[in-house]
Amino acid sequence: MTNAPIWQWSAVETAAAIRNGEATSEQVVRAHLDRKQEANPALNAVVVDLGDTAMKAAKAADEALAASKRGGAVGPLHGVPVTIKINIDVEGQANSNGVVAFKDNIAPGDSPVTANLKKAGAIIIGLTNTPEFSLRGFTDNPLHGLTRNPWNADVTCGGSSGGAGASIAAGIGTIAHGNDIGGSLRWPAHCNGIATIKPTQGRIPAFNPSATAERPLMAQFMSSQGPLARHVADVRLGLEVMAQRDPRDPWYVPAPLTGPKPAAPVKVALAKIPEDMVTDRGVIALQRKAADHLADAGYAVSEVEVPELNKVWQLWCDLIMTETRVLQQDQMLAASSADFQKTFHGFMALANPLDQAGYMKAIAERSRHIRAWMTFLEQYPLVLMPTSVRQTPEVNADLGGDQRVKDLFWNDLRFISSMNVLGLPAAVVPVGLHEGLPVGVQIVGSRYREDMCLDAAEAIERKVGILARQLWERR
Repeated sequence: MTNAPIWQWSAVETAAAIRNGEATSEQVVRAHLDRKQEANPALNAVVVDLGDTAMKAAKAADEALAASKRGGAVGPLHGVPVTIKINIDVEGQANSNGVVAFKDNIAPGDSPVTANLKKAGAIIIGLTNTPEFSLRGFTDNPLHGLTRNPWNADVTCGGSSGGAGASIAAGIGTIAHGNDIGGSLRWPAHCNGIATIKPTQGRIPAFNPSATAERPLMAQFMSSQGPLARHVADVRLGLEVMAQRDPRDPWYVPAPLTGPKPAAPVKVALAKIPEDMVTDRGVIALQRKAADHLADAGYAVSEVEVPELNKVWQLWCDLIMTETRVLQQDQMLAASSADFQKTFHGFMALANPLDQAGYMKAIAERSRHIRAWMTFLEQYPLVLMPTSVRQTPEVNADLGGDQRVKDLFWNDLRFISSMNVLGLPAAVVPVGLHEGLPVGVQIVGSRYREDMCLDAAEAIERKVGILARQLWERR
């Protein structure tokens, strides 16, 4: 194994070391808990410490591994430490979703992702922070407080999986769970210099036993569970583990994780930036460098305008905000802080309010956009696009009023949220630093072709390296 400290090992390396007897799960989990004790006070990324139960689980994992040597089998993450975002159910723990009123919302059972991680042998060492209702792109709430970016405490760690992103970059856990309804996996990956995949809708099963009502329909179709990690190979492993069937999700699709080998060279569309976008030249230059990395790896890259990006983003905003306004707004405003309400009203100002007929027409229009993108992806199987077109903003930048919310989510992050309404897989991988802060790029593929997105992400990673190592070296 590498001479690096245990907490710096990849999930793949860690699982192999445990299986091969080069390290015990107790040693590995203890190393990550020690790292958490060292790094987390400055970050506030892990807000529920499960260290005691994790060490008991690690001892049990080592005993189970010893028994397996006599003819049993262990899972692909046996004894490996991971974290869970605090908005999905872990039996016996409160699924607070960052809301004070939900601090005693004890989960009666595990969500499918939690159950799948446990079945694979993973050990949960803590729960990570999220904004209230997981509905901001900035991770702060009155229950657990503000999560800081490990690269620079003055800029955001992103959201809503901000605690997950910050913890992984800092070396707490090997894989973090997160979820994404408007960019909540990809935006924190960008901000913290790590990798992720927003899977195709239906790839990873989702359900919370603690829920008292079903989510609105389009929210179900736009939301995805997924892994965040420092290495693309770990994202791939996390995806494989999380994507196991669970009958509680009626939208789960048992699609193969690897599709047919595409004809070479794979054509990549480098997405043209809309003329109305205000961009940071240094950020865009790094994204173009990612295109060069793909070209060097044998991909055929062409700059192309993608289908109706602006309309797709507006459709996402209109649908999700209409459902929220009709079915969830009263509860959210009654249980939330003034900060949340400020951002919430900024989001509502971006959306066109839809009546019943308008909502039905918008759902129908979604099919047209998905068809257009699927056809486009027949010609260009991958699309390389920005996560953000500008430098990572300051902490809680979305509290600067309606215009600031528009600048952030319509201008800066337009390429991210658009992919949710389409249900397409999208990976993010770091491409470098601009003025000391990480910049990531997004790679979008056709439905259930996460493998192609991750292949391209790995090609970029081979050129760039593991960005988190630069963070550790400067400490």
